[in-house]
Amino acid sequence: MFTFCSLQGAQSESSASQSLLELDGGVKVLIDVGWDESFDVAKLKELEKQVPTLSIILLTHATVAHLAAFAHCCKHFPLFTRIPIYATTPVISLGRTLLQDLYSSTPLASTIIPREALSEASYSYPQSNSTTQDSDILLQPPTNQEIASYFALIHPLKYSQPHQPLASPFSPPLNGLTITAYNAGHTLGGTIWHIQHGLESIVYAVDWNQARENVLAGAAWLGGAGGGGAEVIEQLRKPTALICSSRGAERVALPGGRAKRDELLLDMIKSSVGKGGVALIPTDSSARVLELAYLLEHAWRAENADEDSPLRTAKLYLASNNIGATVRYARSMLEWMDDGIIREFEALAGGQQPKQDGEQAGKGLGSGPFDFKFLRLLERKGQIDRALNETDNLGRSVGKVILASDSSMEWGFSKEVLRRITDDKRNLVILTEKASHARESGLACSIARTLWTWWEERQDGLALETNTNGDPLEQVYSGGKEIQIRDAKRVALEGNDLAVYQQFLATQRQLQTTLLNGGAATLESSADVVDDASSDSSSDSEGSETEQQGKALNISATMGQANRKKIGLSDEDLGINVLLRRKGIHDYDVRGKKGREKMFPMAIRRKRNDDFGELIRPEDFLRAEEREETDPQDARQEGKYETKDTLGKKRKWDDIVVPGDKLVPNGGLKRQQIGERTKFDPDLSDLSDFTHGLDDESGLEETEEEIIGPSRLVYTTQTVSVNLRLAFVDFAGLHDKRSLQMLIPLIQPRKLILVSGMKEETLALASECRKLLVAQVGGVSESAIDVYTPEIGAVVNASVDTNAWVVKLTDALVKRIRWQKVKDLGIVTVTGRLASQNRAIETKSGDNNMTQESLKGEDEESQAQEAIDAEKVQTKTPTLDVLPSSMASATRSVAQPLHVGDLRLADLRKIMQSSGHTAEFRGEGTLLIDGSVIVRKTGTGRIEVESMGATGGSFESNTFYAVRGKIYEGLAVVAGG
Repeated sequence: MFTFCSLQGAQSESSASQSLLELDGGVKVLIDVGWDESFDVAKLKELEKQVPTLSIILLTHATVAHLAAFAHCCKHFPLFTRIPIYATTPVISLGRTLLQDLYSSTPLASTIIPREALSEASYSYPQSNSTTQDSDILLQPPTNQEIASYFALIHPLKYSQPHQPLASPFSPPLNGLTITAYNAGHTLGGTIWHIQHGLESIVYAVDWNQARENVLAGAAWLGGAGGGGAEVIEQLRKPTALICSSRGAERVALPGGRAKRDELLLDMIKSSVGKGGVALIPTDSSARVLELAYLLEHAWRAENADEDSPLRTAKLYLASNNIGATVRYARSMLEWMDDGIIREFEALAGGQQPKQDGEQAGKGLGSGPFDFKFLRLLERKGQIDRALNETDNLGRSVGKVILASDSSMEWGFSKEVLRRITDDKRNLVILTEKASHARESGLACSIARTLWTWWEERQDGLALETNTNGDPLEQVYSGGKEIQIRDAKRVALEGNDLAVYQQFLATQRQLQTTLLNGGAATLESSADVVDDASSDSSSDSEGSETEQQGKALNISATMGQANRKKIGLSDEDLGINVLLRRKGIHDYDVRGKKGREKMFPMAIRRKRNDDFGELIRPEDFLRAEEREETDPQDARQEGKYETKDTLGKKRKWDDIVVPGDKLVPNGGLKRQQIGERTKFDPDLSDLSDFTHGLDDESGLEETEEEIIGPSRLVYTTQTVSVNLRLAFVDFAGLHDKRSLQMLIPLIQPRKLILVSGMKEETLALASECRKLLVAQVGGVSESAIDVYTPEIGAVVNASVDTNAWVVKLTDALVKRIRWQKVKDLGIVTVTGRLASQNRAIETKSGDNNMTQESLKGEDEESQAQEAIDAEKVQTKTPTLDVLPSSMASATRSVAQPLHVGDLRLADLRKIMQSSGHTAEFRGEGTLLIDGSVIVRKTGTGRIEVESMGATGGSFESNTFYAVRGKIYEGLAVVAGG
């Protein structure tokens, strides 16, 4: 069984991607935890409901659309960190820097408490109901250290590495589930997932790019970098279900390919900086930015020696809050990039001088692929202001190119740059991808979406700009239109809002006592639970409240944070847990108590073992100096080495904790210089190499005081008149119409599911794919081709169409079986007698955390437990046994041998050529051997061999039998019976 449900991104203009796959046996796989620039927590409600049922989580790309909600889920969704998560190493590293940039750039990404939850907590403050409903009260966002600890939980994988994942503690057995990552080509480390479970072979390919780029190799469909094959690789061919994105299905690639695209971008930039203008290129801060940064850096190196080039005097900047760490990670992951990058690095390491597009690199000679000589990194707003005000020796404005996060222009530095350059017609905004529309109907679009609409409509005409060859450049005037720039600011709570917030937390603490693992199990860290599966699943159900379970799940993360920060809990709140939480308390009055309150909160851990014994955690054997180095990145060590002077201490809301120091009361934070920050942040250790003295003028740069503690969100809106020019160069790095039409028939999926695109392009691609697959298979109508276009929340049953059952074989029959290998599989035909055998299965209440009942009183509890213990389920298991001797002879005479396997014509061609025959392809799916024998392979897999009508014993006849013999050798002949 296989069902698919899109939680986000199906037939929608929002770019967020979340997909849920349910396999046989109740195994659920969540792929991606994407968000969009609206950061609306309502879009995560369905995901939150599914968390207690998930088995594993897979991540595909380090972009906002694929993992922006990851830290939010880890911090605020119970059980999320107990689920094993898998991704490639670049996705882990770049995803970490992306979310650190996101949370440090805007408070929008913080958790906004739903107003319906606040209304329940503010019932005792009637005078504040109206004001509270109009306030966006925030919970504390994850810190950089917490984000690093969340990503440390992810298991790294390499490409083409089959892996059998661990299951979450509350998941059913995975039964041989195997996952394999393949290169997707869209981002560094981007993944096409292959999921094998029983008879289901599922390929999940959302946002991939077949074209080769400067930094990234093409997708692995045809073998990836250096593959150059004409057929899809065997591992990804003929899946039972292909889940593919439809975004870009109507886009036609630019004639000339990558070289023409790069040339167009540089021509756009030259047209602006040649006049002393500013070219703003909004992009993401971790994935696609690497392609743009590499291209522009090497363009500056190539044209630095050209006196006539506008780029020689122009300045090149890259602005993002955490871009230093991104660059450092990129320089350490060259093996994940295109072969050209590797060759460039190897040539530099070997002392050779690489050439770039046939030209010398000028001043950049001797530099590595990401050792920037011309591109300067900006990580603070003050640096951006000084860069925009930079002039030449005569006080004239110089041309500038600024790559800035983010592509939506809603929360990154791109919004700050846009605010400064809107009034000059020399300035240019170059959009690199089509902006999505993530807002609800009736709300204003994002800035990038508004600019994209202006570029499409072209109401104010085109600028008369040409490149060096005289070809026109499409640059659209904005015509002085007005645009609203909305800024979000965090403001400390006070008055009634603060009282409501505190009442909300108190309510959550009370609900925490009803959480299914609210006892001693909450003392375990999430990482420990993954490694040491708790054995108290059956006892967790006792004392749970069904009507409170949903609320308790919503707030368990809040209480987990309260436990880590040692927020004071009263003895009444702790209940029976006071025996574990309070030192010196050894007695608890259970008179009048019911259910779990009468039992000592004991949690017994079951050690997880593998084939080599008990699992070993390497961090338990680190030396002191190694522990200091890995501690910020290690989720398992958080709070383990706190001293008794800091453990459990409270502090005021305006007290600030400085790493390594004591509390600083009422301390307004000052931004330190880069040299001082690197002592605490290893990601910034080499950042000073790229700043080129932008901080020389400043001492300690004053910044806005950081709000510590409860806060709310306040919006300010500024209306600006836009007079700059707009341009578009497609650097999205996504598949186009031609790639989809060429590859989907080659992949030959049995079922096709299209997601991650707008409704129009999804339906258009579905219609086109039906025609292509009908033409390939032949003899069927379009309605017989299974192409699904589900909407958000719709469940699609895409199970494989085979007749398969699970049977039990007797020992006598197993002894007679002789397995025959077909590639990686074993196959045998069996003739036996089928019978049924009754089997009793004992069930326990703890087997399913979602079916827990509320037990009212001791009598009801004991009666329910007796009923559960006595419950027996009688099932009938099909059993296959050997045939009686009286029937064996009759069945042996009618059993025919079977030929099993899938012979490729390319392999047959090589076999015949090695045997001394001539073999060549003539047309699609036709192989001609010795000019007389034709071998065809139909769309259904049937092999047809035709020969000239010649007399026996001739050369043609010998060739025919030789070909037939080689075909039989390539197939497994399984004897009947």
